[in-house]
Amino acid sequence: MDWNEVLRDVTTVECVASPVIVANVQYDSRRVQHGDVFVAMRGGSVDGNQFVEKAVAAGAAAIITDSRDAFAALRGKNLGLALVEHGRRALAEASSAIFNHPQSHLALSGVTGTNGKTTTAFLLEAMLRSVGRKCVLIGTIETHVAGEVRESLHTTPESRDILELFADGVRAGATEAVMEMSSHALEQERVWGLPVEVAIFTNLTQDHLDYHRTMEAYFAAKSRLFEGVGTPPPRVAVLNTDDPYGERLAKTIERSQVIRYGVDAKADFAAESIQMLAGETRFRMITPAGVAEIRSPLTGRVNVYNLLAASAGAWSRGLKLDEIVCAAEAGAQVPGRFEVVPSKNGITVVVDYAHTDDALRNLISLARDLQKGNRGHVITLFGCGGDRDRTKRPRMGRAAGEGSDLVVLTSDNPRSEDPAAIIAEALVGVKETGTECIVEEDRAKAIEVAIHAAHPGDIVLIAGKGHEKVQLLKSGPVPFDDMAVAARVLKEME
Repeated sequence: MDWNEVLRDVTTVECVASPVIVANVQYDSRRVQHGDVFVAMRGGSVDGNQFVEKAVAAGAAAIITDSRDAFAALRGKNLGLALVEHGRRALAEASSAIFNHPQSHLALSGVTGTNGKTTTAFLLEAMLRSVGRKCVLIGTIETHVAGEVRESLHTTPESRDILELFADGVRAGATEAVMEMSSHALEQERVWGLPVEVAIFTNLTQDHLDYHRTMEAYFAAKSRLFEGVGTPPPRVAVLNTDDPYGERLAKTIERSQVIRYGVDAKADFAAESIQMLAGETRFRMITPAGVAEIRSPLTGRVNVYNLLAASAGAWSRGLKLDEIVCAAEAGAQVPGRFEVVPSKNGITVVVDYAHTDDALRNLISLARDLQKGNRGHVITLFGCGGDRDRTKRPRMGRAAGEGSDLVVLTSDNPRSEDPAAIIAEALVGVKETGTECIVEEDRAKAIEVAIHAAHPGDIVLIAGKGHEKVQLLKSGPVPFDDMAVAARVLKEME
């Protein structure tokens, strides 16, 4: 592609036209190949401008930079050159040009919130696919490109990587895209210039305050999805108005159609007559298109909300009510979300991604609901992540202790922190409840302890890591799979 054509899409402060042909766009100098555009931008911890010379040495044909010093140093060289004010916006604009504006060929649904993003996105994509539409799905667990499953490295990647996935999807016939949009990505403008057709808000509870500092800042970041990030606001805003932050959003939105959902007769998509069993949830769904009986293999009240959100999103994308009902019944098991480990000894072992106090409380509440009518106990294993919001550690401990008969406190992803120090902070909250607690830092041994403490009829909850296949230690990532460890322990007990 001609460099001067790329420049037409990039908002520049100053630029140098050049007859060079560019092949691709990169923001990581280690990925630069001959003929690429390298976008050098300042980040939160690293300034990409320090790698400009490395990119040039690797064969970059053009440089886009948000540094006047870097721009001045490159003048006179045989390069396409642009100085921009916003590096991340420029990355999105250049990527859009080079990948031939794939976002314009896809109807994009974005999902944001603290909990439920992944399940809601999976459900919505499954509903869209059920009527024959090819989709791109980008989220925490995995990425789908018109049916092809790929690894996900981030909940919401950088704009360049999003647009490449969109381009792959368009070539494969995709017409829809569903994305989890994290608060980090919205604030950092990784989704700059992506026109959103349907925006879904699940809820807001304490998380990521290590980054956002306050709940108001966290809420402001989430709200950007409904304002438009370099684009007009979404056509439709689907909001959980049982959540106070969702109700706040509803009162501020003026340019989007607002669809409320919740376990509330005032909602546009409402649930009533909820029945929850192990492996099944039923409820009557009230919608603008009529009333439907929903039967889903997903379990629990939290999945009632996820099903309502996905149903409202699917309806906004033109699905009929009977199509939504059929897709909901077919189900979409999301890896690491209330995933039951097969067992022959009468002990129910569940692996779940719950890693906030609110999510942990919901998980334990669901286990309690399933225990109604028998005398089984709830045993909860959890840990807290390192290099993340420390204030939620005692809150998680308190949530675990308040709802469980036994707590097993262990390590999660300690990253650069001392696992014992993290455990000590969470233990404060458990002790406040008076619930028995066993501390075992080694996560594999802790899973053994939790399962061996159970009897037939008990439920063991293994919370925090869910679908993850590695544990992040100070020395680096090591293979670790909660499902595999639990399955081994149960097999040995047969």
